Amino acid sequence: QAYRHRLRPRTHYSLGWLPRWARLASRMPRLANRMLTVRPLAAIGKRLAGVDARRPLPTFATQTFRQWFAGHESPAAGTAGSAGSPGPAAAGSPGTDPVLLWVDTFTNHFSPEVGIAAVRVLEAAGYTVRIPEPGLCCGLTWISTGQTDAARRILRRTVAALAPYAEAGVPIVGLEPSCTAVFRADLPELLGTRDAAVSAVADGTRTLAELLTDRPQWTTPRLDEVRAVAQPHCHHHAVLGWQADQSLLRDAGASVDVLGGCCGLAGNFGMERGHYEVSTAVAEVALMPAVRAAPPDTVVLADGFSCRIQLDQLAGKRGRHLAEVLSDALDRR
Repeated sequence: QAYRHRLRPRTHYSLGWLPRWARLASRMPRLANRMLTVRPLAAIGKRLAGVDARRPLPTFATQTFRQWFAGHESPAAGTAGSAGSPGPAAAGSPGTDPVLLWVDTFTNHFSPEVGIAAVRVLEAAGYTVRIPEPGLCCGLTWISTGQTDAARRILRRTVAALAPYAEAGVPIVGLEPSCTAVFRADLPELLGTRDAAVSAVADGTRTLAELLTDRPQWTTPRLDEVRAVAQPHCHHHAVLGWQADQSLLRDAGASVDVLGGCCGLAGNFGMERGHYEVSTAVAEVALMPAVRAAPPDTVVLADGFSCRIQLDQLAGKRGRHLAEVLSDALDRR
């Protein structure tokens, strides 16, 4: 409301429009990364974008998840990955249950290894993985910067594309907690619950752990060797619920220390100029002391892209998504 019909802060256009800039950068990722990492160029870019000078900027993957998936051969269909159709998979194939994997901006452009691991786990669970058409977005970065009119327009297009899957009973699986939470909570709040398509998408969206724990024929690979510190993303904790993740890890034999509180980055907040001290102070409440006290071989579970950025920048530690931990366990099994 404060910025309605007014010029917004620079971060609302730089970070708030991140999916647009990421799509442009994916055409020339190496050039984009050079501009983000060469010190004089990065300093100018951060100043123009309203980003704190002490924050390194995350770099773009040279191959997006969508690019990888286009060449991926599904063990069920024996063909390269595609968006597919909402209907069931081919009868008699090893994975006859379709699942729609939501391709968020962070997984696609920054952490494609998370999406690749998720595809591997879902296929091992007997699913045929499909992805939605390109150009769709959940509108998270517009929502988090208060640009709700734009978010509604974006979400209407996305609902129109996802609703046929949800209405056909195909589960929609999200990997980035904040994006998944948009479909479960922000979507009905912004577009209303009277629209059957909106309700179908909201009700049909699952986290990876929720999907797997409800799959009787799936046996989680043993994680007895895994000792982990878990930093649940704030949206995961408050909107989606982390109980399914905790149950899956416990039943698989993992030893997990679950942290309370926020990592401190909080999406745009920790990147913006003027917030660095607060952001790092929040990280020192629980996350950083736990990481420093943990043995070197401890896995730090962090499904949220923001949490992984904070870990990397403040602790020099690579956070691992649940999909990656499960994919590694498939190798051991």
